[in-house]
Formats: sequence, C-alpha cells, structure tokens
Amino acid sequence: MTATTDLTVLSAEAPSLVQSVDWLAIAPVVITAAVGLVVLVADLFLAERHKPALGWISVAGLAAATATLLPLRAGDRATFCLTGDPEACSYVADHFTLVIQFLVLAGALVTALVSVTAVRDTRMPAGEYWFLLLSSAAGAALLPASRDLATLIVALEVASLPAFALVGMRRGDRLSSEAALKFFLSSVTATAVSLMGVSFVYAATGSLYLTQVADRLEDVPGQLDTLAMAGVALTLVGFAFKTAAVPFHFWVPDTYVGAPLPIAGYLSVIGKAVGFTGLILVTVIAFPAYSDIWGPTLAVLAALTMTLGNAAALRQSPDRPNSAVRLLAWSSVGQAGYLLVPIAAAAYSGPDQIGSTVAYALMYAAVNLGAFAVAALVARTKPLHRISDYRGLYAERPLAALSLGFFLLCLAGLPPGIIGLFAKVTVFRSAVDAGLGWLAVVMAINVVIALYYYLRWTALLFRTPEGAQTRTRAPWPVAAAIVVTAITAVVLSGAPELILRVTSGSLFAQ
Repeated sequence: MTATTDLTVLSAEAPSLVQSVDWLAIAPVVITAAVGLVVLVADLFLAERHKPALGWISVAGLAAATATLLPLRAGDRATFCLTGDPEACSYVADHFTLVIQFLVLAGALVTALVSVTAVRDTRMPAGEYWFLLLSSAAGAALLPASRDLATLIVALEVASLPAFALVGMRRGDRLSSEAALKFFLSSVTATAVSLMGVSFVYAATGSLYLTQVADRLEDVPGQLDTLAMAGVALTLVGFAFKTAAVPFHFWVPDTYVGAPLPIAGYLSVIGKAVGFTGLILVTVIAFPAYSDIWGPTLAVLAALTMTLGNAAALRQSPDRPNSAVRLLAWSSVGQAGYLLVPIAAAAYSGPDQIGSTVAYALMYAAVNLGAFAVAALVARTKPLHRISDYRGLYAERPLAALSLGFFLLCLAGLPPGIIGLFAKVTVFRSAVDAGLGWLAVVMAINVVIALYYYLRWTALLFRTPEGAQTRTRAPWPVAAAIVVTAITAVVLSGAPELILRVTSGSLFAQ
C-alpha cells in the first residue's frame, strides 16, 4: 500500500513529457499538406477528363488555409514547447509568422489560379503538379513558425524539394530538365553546408531551439568560439542561396527560363520569402551575439546583389528569346538586394528593422506575381517570351497592358505605383537609421539604374503594334489572378499605411 502511494506521489510530482498540440495554430500548414495528400490519392481514381478538378480542389484548399489565419491574428500562440522550458517552442504563431504565412499562402493561391490553365494546355501530369505545389507551400508556411534549427531545416527542404520537380515538370523540354538539375545540385550543396553549420552550432551550444541558442552564444567557452563562428557562417549560406544573394544567385536566370511560368513566378516570390524568412530567424533570433559578423557581411551582400541584378537586367535585349523572363529573373535578384538591407540594419539598430523587409516583401509579392500572370497570358499567343512581344499590348489587351504597366511602375517605385515608392523609402530609411549611409547611397544609385529597364518595358506596352494582332480570349483563372494582384497593388498604393501598420513595431513574440 505504501509503495503504491509513493509511486502515485512521484508520478504526480514528475513533469509531463507529453507536449500539447495547438491544432488551430498549426491549421494553415496542416490543411495545405492534407489537401496535397487528398489530391495525390484522388489522382489515382479520377478519369483523365476529370483531372482539372484537382486544380480547383487545390485552389479551394489554399483559400481555406489562408482563411484559418484570421482566428490567429492576435499572434499569441505557440505549441510543441519544452515541458521544462515553456519559452523554448518549436512552433510559434506570432505576428511575423502570420504575415509571412499570409504572403506564402496567398501567393500560392495566385500561382494555383495561373496554373489551372497552364497544366491543361501543356499537358503536365495534374496529380503530381498539384501535390508538389501544395507540398512546397506547406513547407514554406511552416518555415516562419519554426523556432528550432531542426524544424527550420526540415521546413526549408520541404519547401525546396518539390520545387525542383516542379521546375522540371515539362517533360521532354531540354531547358526545363537543365534548369531543374542546375537548381537541384546547387541547392543541395547549399543545404549540406547549412546542415554542417547547424551541427557546429549545436556542438557549441547544446541546443537547437533558437532562443536557447541565442542565450548560450552570449557566453561560449573560449575553446568553442571558433566552432560557433564557423557554425553561424555556414548556417547562413543555405538561406543566402534561397534569397538569390550574390554570389549564390547563378541558378536564378536559367531556372526561371526553364520552369513553367507559374512556377517561375512562385519561385520569385514564395521561394524568396522562404530564404528571407529563414535568414531573419537565424540572424535576429538565434545569432544576435554575432551581429558584428553577419551585419557587415549582409550589408556587403546587399550592395553586391542589387548592383549585379540591376546591371544584368539592364543588358537584356528586347528581341532575344526569353528576354522577358530573364529580365524578371535579374530584376528579382536586384530586389533581393533591397530586401537584405533591413536585415543588415537590424544588426546595428535592433530587430524592429525587420518590419521594413516584411513590408517590402508584401509589396513585391503582389506586383511580381501579377507581372508573371500577365506574362503567362501573353505567352499563350507569343511563346518566345521576348520583351518585344509586348509592343502594342495595350491595343490588343488594354486591361492586361495597364496592369503590367502598373506592376512595373510599382517595382520601379514611381507614381502611380505609390506602394513601391513607400516600400523603397522604408528600406532606405532603415539603412540611414542604422548608420549605413554608404549602403543607402548604393541603393539610391541602383533604383535610378532600374528605372531605365522598367520604363523601357512600360513604354513598349503603349507603342503602335507591329503587324496583325492575334486576339484570343483570356482564360478566366489567369484573368482573375491579374485582377486580384492589380486590385491589391492599387489599394495598397492608395493606402500604403495598411502594410506599414501591419509591419510596424516588434513582429516577434516577446
């Protein structure tokens, strides 16, 4: 009797090792992944003529996942926490997480709308395509909530591995296969380097949780300091690759050209969001003790990235095949340089600077996805993807031309694209506030350089067309994607404070 009583008392006093699960907090990721599995299984049983339904199931699933962010808007949830340390959690749904998850899921939804027609017209295998897209979106949605290095790397790979297959989805296309192989080999190498860095950080700190890593890096024993610094540097390499920062940018142009256009747009926005999210989490939350190392490094990378990206975009010949996609690809490299600026600034003036990167990413996501949607529409009749193919687009498709012109002006930061101007001013201010005056000057020079190729393309839209115009009816899913992104950009240009309000202050759970 006494022994039984003692065991009861001991079991009551012992801490529970079972972690509770907040299902609402993880709902956006779970729904996206579950719909992907449903699509994969349904593909086995549906007749070929019913396969288009898989696309609409995917669209509905992404819409549902996006809607589940509404009950989480307080940004005060966490789950999979250590029972002995409630502050150390693997999944945190704070304001940073919710904003990035909205960007990822809404961006994937626009990509899905553009893909509905592309999958049917190019005869890509529907089941595989939609499963891979949803799987990648689920990994991308998981990444901003990840607060330990293991979950962070797993989420990064879940977002990336399906993307390799999506790039090579056009079977029999040499460019597509070459792009997928180039993307895969370079990405796997970067991931291997990051994993080595994570193992070094774990060896130096004894923890994978970002908050615990941050605390323990403040007081690393002298004999482990070199190991810790090497781990920090190597961990950043993989995320720098995903952001397309120089010198890890070389895969971007060929990958975008070889990928189906909806996937090129997806990589330019969601793929970039994945890299920047991971970079923000490891620098600002896990490695603030080494801000004197990663701050100057990221500042130099930002300057190199925006300069090389804009210089290469400037060189694109309008009559060269795939020049439109290559210009958007190099432009995305230049935009990555701007996005790096506030992260570098956070090393000097605190993590609140991260809001500038998030604000810029939201603007960039809306207008860049819209630009790729218009490109997908034009490619239906002009498959060479040349910039010159857009000459006189206003005479053929006035709404598409106006939308593309507005998107390009937003990317350039010119009125009436006010949201692009506000986003650039916000990033510029973050550099000045951090004392990085030289970086602000480099950014200003690059903004002026970018004006030339954005305005050249915009002017081409309204010139007199050459030859007869081929008029075809725009598929309504593609038209819907263009309309949604155009309305979003117009509304944000009229009320840029909507984004600035969301991204102001601290985005991370305190």
